[in-house]
Amino acid sequence: MQDEELEELKAKLICCNCVGEAFLSDEIKRDGKRATCSYCGNDRKSYSIDEMAERIDAVFSEHFVRTSDQPDSWEQTMLSDRESDYEWERAGEPVLWAIAGAADIPEDAAQDILSLLEDQYSDFDSQKIGEETEFDSESYYEEKGTDDRQWQESWRDFEKVLRTEARFFSRTAEQHLASVFEDIDKLNATDGRPLVTDAGPGTAYVSLYRARVFQSDHRLERALAQLDSQLGSPPSSDALAGRMNARGISVFYGANDPNVALAEIRPPVGSQVVIGRFDIVRPLRLLDLTALSDVHPAGSVFDPKHASALERAMFLRSLSERITKPIMPDDEAFDYLTTQAIADFLATTFARPLDGIIYPSVQSPGTALNIVLFHKAARVRESDLPKGTEVSVSLGQNGEDGWETDYRIIERTPPPPPKAGVSQHKGHAGPPNLRELIQSPIDWDEMNFDSREPTLSLDIDSVNVHRVESVTFVAPPQKVSHFRWEKRDLDF
Repeated sequence: MQDEELEELKAKLICCNCVGEAFLSDEIKRDGKRATCSYCGNDRKSYSIDEMAERIDAVFSEHFVRTSDQPDSWEQTMLSDRESDYEWERAGEPVLWAIAGAADIPEDAAQDILSLLEDQYSDFDSQKIGEETEFDSESYYEEKGTDDRQWQESWRDFEKVLRTEARFFSRTAEQHLASVFEDIDKLNATDGRPLVTDAGPGTAYVSLYRARVFQSDHRLERALAQLDSQLGSPPSSDALAGRMNARGISVFYGANDPNVALAEIRPPVGSQVVIGRFDIVRPLRLLDLTALSDVHPAGSVFDPKHASALERAMFLRSLSERITKPIMPDDEAFDYLTTQAIADFLATTFARPLDGIIYPSVQSPGTALNIVLFHKAARVRESDLPKGTEVSVSLGQNGEDGWETDYRIIERTPPPPPKAGVSQHKGHAGPPNLRELIQSPIDWDEMNFDSREPTLSLDIDSVNVHRVESVTFVAPPQKVSHFRWEKRDLDF
């Protein structure tokens, strides 16, 4: 193109209304100059075509790649096969449509931008030998794939720090988790599901099932007599290390289905399993790893931060698999360190702390879900039994045909106390007995005050006991091949 033609083309203007891409249109409204648009004739904030060409050039360098104009070796083989009806088509779309689609602009504006860029990248030697250059009018482009290699390397360093350097009070680990989970409650999956979802009354998650296994009748009887404490989250002294908690930190592991709860504890044959439903009585905020596995950041290729957002989203999708992968018992001590650190961070250090995590069950694939509630949200509401109630448990009785299993909980409540200030002798009121008050024993249960707000309420009518009679494994056989040959010296 002649210099005069180039300068005239560069000076053309396109207004914010002729640019349909929202981010770029808003940028023109903010930074553009009011002028008459060369394409619609209206007087609005506008960019010159020269400025638009610079923005397109930068975006294509970051997010698009020019596809090959020649078939690769496999495609060439298919084309050479006389019996094949294979027809080669160049990948991507014509550069003109790629430009128009990226900025959502009219075809004539896209053609003007292409003319400037084609002239900018044209090369005499390339033209002479017929070699295609960037933004050649005959070229094709497609969007680049996302590369999360840097995120993966950083995550491996994070795991190494936890395992070998600083397990507690690691500033490096905290900073890394902050970068990974920054604003995660503002992201959605491809289908629109939020990564941080609500649970509790009026939501999709109103209750959880929890199972506990017993291998002796004595322990089962004691648990049935104190269901709210024995079936709920354990006291800190009894809390064993798990996927989302360190030893001594009591959390609540539940499931969205009683069969899932049963499968997750992997009970041995002959054991008895108590399963109950806990209703969630207050609003909670949970990280949904099923949505995390399909996270897709909304954004624009014209946003300089979009490339890093895509890389982070790709890493988050793989992180969901890392967190939920099956862990062998021998590896739990080390491999649980990472997920425990994540849980601690989200519960306490995250900018908007969460109450728990939803994750898919590895014991019951499909729609089965596990939900862990962090310590602060793991308190079960105590039963409303009157003080002094005596609870006894029966597991069955001997009948005509032998032992008959019949699980029963019997509660014997005391009579209501007399009205305050009324003597039990002839109805005369009298002062309180100070000696009795002083000598009365201390109620240690009241001294062990729990400041956490109750989150869960056990539905006593939902409780069932399952006796495990058999266990089924899905373990398809894999043939082991056997080879033998005679060793020989090789001559070189």
